[in-house]
Amino acid sequence: WRRICPNLERKMAETAKMLLTAIDRKILGALQQDGRMTIQAIAELVGLSASPCLRRIRQMEQAGIISGYSASVDQKAVGLPVSVFISIKLERQRAQELDAFGAAIARWPEVMECYLMTGQFDFLLRVVCADLEAYEQFLRERLTQIAGVASIESSFSLGQVKQSRVLPL
Repeated sequence: WRRICPNLERKMAETAKMLLTAIDRKILGALQQDGRMTIQAIAELVGLSASPCLRRIRQMEQAGIISGYSASVDQKAVGLPVSVFISIKLERQRAQELDAFGAAIARWPEVMECYLMTGQFDFLLRVVCADLEAYEQFLRERLTQIAGVASIESSFSLGQVKQSRVLPL
């Protein structure tokens, strides 16, 4: 995985050096709830002035605790209502095969999440698509073309019960 995430070890080391205070946790909570909050609003919420608040945010960004900012987009509203959870088993679980699979799926925008797993399957993917036809095309033209895939099991989501990007700090 070092080839896929070359900066992961450095970021983990930097993150380990930074101990989060109660104020840092409040700042993170505020940013997770609303990433567009102004520094002034966050500072008031956590009881700091703007400069030290901004300094703490920058430190958490540099340490990799804050990994980025983005907008949450409703997948149905943009024509991607289907979520498919795909369990993948590889023929072999050597580092080379694991890395090759990870590198292949990393390029595909339909793959929203991919986890290396323990247990019966090697990978679990969450894929979004417009409809069953689009999923079939993804399956035939991409997923089944990866060398070393032994099995693919797909489960279709009937509905989403909960979604959160807010970590319980």
